[in-house]
Amino acid sequence: MKTRPDAPVIPTDRGRCPFDPPAAYARLREEAPVSPITFQVFPKDPSGWLITRHDLVRQILADNRFSHRNELLAHVVAPPFPMTEYAPQPSAPGSFAKTDAPEHSKYRRLLAGHFTVRRIQQFEPELVRIVDETLDEMAAGGSPADLLTAFAEVISVRSVCSLMGVSAELMEVISEHFSAMMTLTYTLEEFIDHIESMDAALRPMVRERLAKPGDDFFGQLAASGELTEEEMVNLAVLTLGGSLDTTPNMLALSTFALLEQPEQLALLRSRPELYETGAVDELMRYLTISQLGSSRCALEDVEIEGVTVKAGQTVVLSLPAANRDPAVFDDPDTLDVTRVPRKHLALGFGAHQCLGQHLARATLRIALRSLFERFPKLRLATPAEEVPLRDRAVHYGVDRLLVAWD
Repeated sequence: MKTRPDAPVIPTDRGRCPFDPPAAYARLREEAPVSPITFQVFPKDPSGWLITRHDLVRQILADNRFSHRNELLAHVVAPPFPMTEYAPQPSAPGSFAKTDAPEHSKYRRLLAGHFTVRRIQQFEPELVRIVDETLDEMAAGGSPADLLTAFAEVISVRSVCSLMGVSAELMEVISEHFSAMMTLTYTLEEFIDHIESMDAALRPMVRERLAKPGDDFFGQLAASGELTEEEMVNLAVLTLGGSLDTTPNMLALSTFALLEQPEQLALLRSRPELYETGAVDELMRYLTISQLGSSRCALEDVEIEGVTVKAGQTVVLSLPAANRDPAVFDDPDTLDVTRVPRKHLALGFGAHQCLGQHLARATLRIALRSLFERFPKLRLATPAEEVPLRDRAVHYGVDRLLVAWD
């Protein structure tokens, strides 16, 4: 087995401000933007590189000399259970996030039409209805409330149900198991249970669509005739699960940040057009919830800033560090909702840029604006320092956000 459980990895200490990335990133970005790290779990070489400068991260994300194939990548964080052997495997058919072209291109082509700007614009009236309904329920439940479970998670589940044509019962099962797997605190037995439970929940739905394709998301995928049952099950895990982990965390953390920075919230209240022009992307840049960044494996020796990244070595691209780069963003450690941060990398870049980015933007824009309009006196119900943070997870956020209103 190739593991180093006590090896140095990427910085994790966030310091006093819950919205800032680890302070070590600023020093590394200035002094050693390509810095050596040692991986905890690796297929070949335990040594690799941490990339913290914006231009270098963006360059590598678009460079086909670097692969995103699962079987080649070292792991920044070891699984939270003992491993007796490590044999990296290619991603399962349909689970295309960690693949390269042509596999990645095939699946992305089949999905892309469902997440275009036009398709999401057509879906926005339904999204408004879902947000308003959820706010009605939150108000009826009374103050205080946990914004994460009463609002952010509910909106994500209901919007995915509506957009993709799956039942609320199915989404609840997927949400429970996928979110738990993103925490990195499960046991081996729990990991197996999560995987098997999601498969058991999704397979009947997939078989039904394959037998009788309809007009919904999975019905259209089945009707294409290009996917096997196994591919559709794995695609379902990826497309359903992915949105259920990122959007709720981003929505709750954005609310926390705005409540803690009332001058920025005041700007949004007085100039709601800012939601349309750049405030949502600024929140994505400022908060960048992808804690572990993106990883790529060099397919050949590549020179970067005078450093030779050898073929087979993994580079970790720190999206939080890149999005606070002062060479690209003025005063990057300040949240400025009037900023239009066009070059931020919170949604990735290149061939693997987030497929659901337009849905994510629309959800955040509509949900945040509606929330603060419905509750003009919304406030934290606990001291900010007592808000539990989701810092042992793939995506950063809060474990609970108690809010109150008059």
